[in-house]
Amino acid sequence: MAGPERVPFDAVILAGGEARRLGGADKPGLRVGGRSLVEHVVAAVSGAGTTVVVGPERPIPGVVFAREDPPRSGPVAALAAGLDQVAAPWVVLLAGDLPFMTGAHVTALLAAASGAQTPRGVVMVDDGGREQWLAGAWPAAPLKTALAAYQGRSLKGLLGPLVAVRLALPGRPWFDCDTMDDLEEARMNVLNEWTVLACRELGIDPARVDRDLILDLTKEVAHGVARPAAPLTAYLLGLAQGAGTAPDDAVAKLITLAKNWGQATAETLTDS
Repeated sequence: MAGPERVPFDAVILAGGEARRLGGADKPGLRVGGRSLVEHVVAAVSGAGTTVVVGPERPIPGVVFAREDPPRSGPVAALAAGLDQVAAPWVVLLAGDLPFMTGAHVTALLAAASGAQTPRGVVMVDDGGREQWLAGAWPAAPLKTALAAYQGRSLKGLLGPLVAVRLALPGRPWFDCDTMDDLEEARMNVLNEWTVLACRELGIDPARVDRDLILDLTKEVAHGVARPAAPLTAYLLGLAQGAGTAPDDAVAKLITLAKNWGQATAETLTDS
């Protein structure tokens, strides 16, 4: 059989939920690492012949948009709307809020689905072994047949009988953003990756970087002084430490200065 990178597939991304736990926010449009959640997922299925996003239209090039009828009538109806646009023999079904999903994860799903003589459905499981019904790969024809005969509203009820493989993958690709805490965790993960990569480019040992302390410093400076002063302060601190002139408690001194900025400027203005 051809390698998994050549498995012909289309993708259906469900991005039209109500996001009640996010106060009704446009969850797929929330940004992590410089792009929206749904754009992260679209990038993960860049090898798809057709990518169908079921939800409101957005300025995402190369994507086909569809809506369930009526709108917000549930994931089964949304999947049906997406499958109407699918022509490939395999379909990857994903939620629109998976910031850690990558092309490598999609390739692994397709490899597991297409690696046997008989087409089979593959669903991803989380670190607790629970099926994630909006992270899987399915043979399109059996899925369409099952959907035509299905009367329920549960994705588990529809997809469960088609599952042959439950797949655990590294990197938490199943992680979705249902709450503001989830969103913050996703954003912090991006920050971790950026810190490691930036340190590598600059020849710095990441273990020497107290990221949380620096973030506390820039937060206090942005709040107490001015937002543009935050990156400037971090840069000045780096210069001082690189030159060996920064005191051991430099960050603590700067945080204290930012917290007492109003008093410090008043004393400076009356110094003479």
